[in-house]
Amino acid sequence: MCAYNSVDGKPACAQPLLLQEHLRDAWGFKGYVVSDCGAVSDVFNGHHYTKNIEEGVAAALKAGTDLTCGLPMDNVTYERDALLHAAQQGLITQEDIDRAVLRLFTARMRLGMFDPPAMVPYASIPMSENDSELHRQLALRVARESLVLLKNSEQLLPLAKKYKTIAVIGPNADNLDALVGNYNGTPSHPVTILAGIKKRFPGSHIIYAEGTGLTGPSLTVIPSNFLRSGPNYSQDGLAGEYFKGTDLRNPVVIARTDSQIDFTWDDGASKELLNNFSVRWTGALVPPATGDYEIGFTGDDGYRLWVDNKVIAEDWSNHSASTNSQTLRLIAGQKYPIRIEYFQGTGGATARLIWHRPGGHAEAMDAARKADLIVAVFGLTANLEGEEMNINAEGFNGGDRTSLDLPKPQAQLLEQIAATGKPLVLVLMNGSAIAANWADQHVRGILEAWYPGEEGGTAVAEALAGDFSPGGRLPVTFYKAVEQLPPFDDYSLKGRTYRYFAGEPLYPFGYGLSYGKFAYSHLDFDKKQVSATESITISSDVTNSGTVAADEVVQVYLSHRDAAGAPIRSLAGFQRIHLGPGETQTVHIPVANRQLSIVNQVGERQVLSGMVDVWVGGGQPVHRTGLADAEGLSGSFEISGEATLPK
Repeated sequence: MCAYNSVDGKPACAQPLLLQEHLRDAWGFKGYVVSDCGAVSDVFNGHHYTKNIEEGVAAALKAGTDLTCGLPMDNVTYERDALLHAAQQGLITQEDIDRAVLRLFTARMRLGMFDPPAMVPYASIPMSENDSELHRQLALRVARESLVLLKNSEQLLPLAKKYKTIAVIGPNADNLDALVGNYNGTPSHPVTILAGIKKRFPGSHIIYAEGTGLTGPSLTVIPSNFLRSGPNYSQDGLAGEYFKGTDLRNPVVIARTDSQIDFTWDDGASKELLNNFSVRWTGALVPPATGDYEIGFTGDDGYRLWVDNKVIAEDWSNHSASTNSQTLRLIAGQKYPIRIEYFQGTGGATARLIWHRPGGHAEAMDAARKADLIVAVFGLTANLEGEEMNINAEGFNGGDRTSLDLPKPQAQLLEQIAATGKPLVLVLMNGSAIAANWADQHVRGILEAWYPGEEGGTAVAEALAGDFSPGGRLPVTFYKAVEQLPPFDDYSLKGRTYRYFAGEPLYPFGYGLSYGKFAYSHLDFDKKQVSATESITISSDVTNSGTVAADEVVQVYLSHRDAAGAPIRSLAGFQRIHLGPGETQTVHIPVANRQLSIVNQVGERQVLSGMVDVWVGGGQPVHRTGLADAEGLSGSFEISGEATLPK
């Protein structure tokens, strides 16, 4: 898939250097290239790289983009019509079209799309294989193995002590969005962190309080008993009028009362409305108490919300789920007219009328004071970090992050519940690194759960209980602050990633703790001197010197002593192993010849002669101040001769 951005001054979908010279010529790619959705029309519309859309489509096709993914907003057949016009104007040739068609139909034939079903192995897979128990067990295994234990002071974890009352607090504790990230399927049996803890700790009294939303007050679906419709607003819920088409102009297809607006449609609103439909809901909102309410709407795609004849939320475009809200002062029992207009184009559909009632923060603090143990489940969701989203909160801008910090409302609540002095475990759920500096200094246990999938709650609860030892390692560097990084538009790697970052991170790449302890011995190489065309195998004995069975991730890092432009260190290989108490295993990690190379200033991949320092251990050889150094061993070998490798 070719991207939206430019590469060396040309849009990626119209860049022959990327799509032909690198992808096909150097790397030998034999498949086809599809654009990211809308990226072909963006050659003209966004980049203004060509004088018109026809020239933009022609540039993409000639560069090697074989298939266009368009968008509903592209005037239905935008790129298709433009391609036809480009051919009529002589901007593309029959050869250009044939080349793309050949690649596309070759792929379809290889998939068996033109063969009888009996010849196609995929055709014999029954629908029952989708979302099967075996798949759910795999999801649980993936969730278990992805967890990273970041901190465990005073051996708070695992929870060997039985806690009578456990408070589970935070916006991600019972949040399905935090399980799946984005571009995801819909699990049939999702287990949130709250649900997992309730199941795993049946002897404890579990108190739940959301406390705060991700970036502001927590927003939940407005219950039906606070919504009114019908004559004199005498009926619970809102009156809904459903239309074919996205402009609310066609005759009403469905008229009904919806008790609350809380929909996630995978295949449309009904059998009559599969996609490309619109809805108008009307009625009144009746608040239960006087106070400041945060009221808003979450929608995929477009929506407009009026309360008391004032526009409260609006995002009338095709987009993934976005949320808009405002704070209103409402009086108990008063009927406030409400109207919602919504449309759904294609793909997934979400429509939620949401609010925050006064008092949520107090509930969280009350739960914390009553608890013997607090599990705080904080972080992000894909509604904050993602692709071109209508989000503009402190630390976030349109799906991009402008800060690495935990969102301020969550950070403030974390400090307040920590001040109770109760044992506290922080579970982070996020898709990118969080600079949890305060938590690192003040919270005894921190577990990174990422977006762990449908069985995420089960895995987290099991890890807290000690049913297994977390063995995941960080696949990215957790920096202390965005100020440690070069400007975002600086594309060089200097100062970025563990390979070139010379500062002190919060948690380094490859880092992760364990309930077990490991010792390394007998570092060995299958050869002490390697030619420029050879590979090498590096070995070490690893012993579980602790008292519990646990996973260890054995990592091999290389540092070229005198090679100009070489990274500070680079991960050359790793292997995850499971060891019982007292068990020893000899681990052999092959390092391919390509892994011995570096990329020089002109983009050539070279194996250079000289000494290479090696570190084999459970993490990088150097950690930050305050973190224990990873267990491991160091050594070196020599590369004799030089070679230039293919790209």
